[in-house]
Amino acid sequence: MKLKYCTKCVMPATKPDLFFDKDGVCDACRSAELKYDKIKGIDWNARRKEFERIIEKYRSKDGKNYDCIIPVSGGKDSHYQTYIMKVVYKMNPLLVCFEQTKISELGKKNMENIRKFGCDMIYFKKNPEVYRKLEVEGLKRVGDNDWPNHVGCFTIPVRVAVQFNIPLLIWGENSQLEYGGPATAREKNYLDRRWMEEFTLLGNRVEDMIGVDGITKEDMLIYTYPDDKDLKRVGVTGLFLGYFFLWDQRKQVELIRKKYGFNIKEDGPIEGTYTNYENLDDATVGLHDYLKFTKYGFGRGTDHACTDIRNGRITREEGLDLVRKYDGKYPYYGVKSFCEMSGMSKKEVDKYIDSFTNKQIFKMDKRGKFLRDMAGNLIKNNYDNEL
Repeated sequence: MKLKYCTKCVMPATKPDLFFDKDGVCDACRSAELKYDKIKGIDWNARRKEFERIIEKYRSKDGKNYDCIIPVSGGKDSHYQTYIMKVVYKMNPLLVCFEQTKISELGKKNMENIRKFGCDMIYFKKNPEVYRKLEVEGLKRVGDNDWPNHVGCFTIPVRVAVQFNIPLLIWGENSQLEYGGPATAREKNYLDRRWMEEFTLLGNRVEDMIGVDGITKEDMLIYTYPDDKDLKRVGVTGLFLGYFFLWDQRKQVELIRKKYGFNIKEDGPIEGTYTNYENLDDATVGLHDYLKFTKYGFGRGTDHACTDIRNGRITREEGLDLVRKYDGKYPYYGVKSFCEMSGMSKKEVDKYIDSFTNKQIFKMDKRGKFLRDMAGNLIKNNYDNEL
């Protein structure tokens, strides 16, 4: 299989929902151009004013309720979202966290650190046995061990919004704008049920999990999006900050580190990439990122290299070197952490990894087994010749 790559960044066409123009440039790169073009691009001043007009409508006038909900994990985006709403706009947000799959020690530190902004927080702890079953089934069914985490991160804050009658939710980046996706999704300033179902569930509906290993409808309550009538009654609105403000992860990390105590991984990069500031909170995330690599031929290292290229920090050639060095390495730490939580053996996990590995992208021997190097990493077909 000959992969097509963007001519400006290093993202392959195998990425779901990625589109290329006649010049071979991906839509994420074109979106980035609009972010920085001061003449023909986005008017950030106008968008900031639009945001300010919107949030003033939701500010509690009598102080009897919270002004908004901020879905948080304790990571860099959570800190920045809280900084914007609490420090910049002096609002009174309620932080809502859906418990991580297996929180890391660094994640625990950052969860405590975010509370220093002076906000109340709801930390929702899930049923561990139901979650374990969903994780295992997510791995087997759609090749995503973190399927229940992705769902809960979106449903729990909305359910709290309905329960507490707090209509405004403040999300971080619009991933379709930052990493590529349909134009209708890139241009949206809000997150709703349709957005979640299209870009989170991987074609596996919440109700499809009922009956798996004894899971009941009641067990899936927290993963179920509220009814439309309840959403309408409360007037739930979820805004992407990345639509209204120029989203630059590295600048945001620098700010929240120096002024607000955000902790990064000081002893080296995160598994599967070359950065040390993202995916710090969950010990199993390396497996999730690796499964993306096995399906589509790119991992978290490619995501970060493309972002740095689009933001003008590195050249395409420098990005390519980083991808070759860090992307798609077997996630020993992530797999070990997942095995400890799920009860599965490494051999079982590897079997399902192989079942979702793209046979057209990665080399196989005559017996139909995937070829790996001495470190256990998959070997691509004609990788260097296609970039």
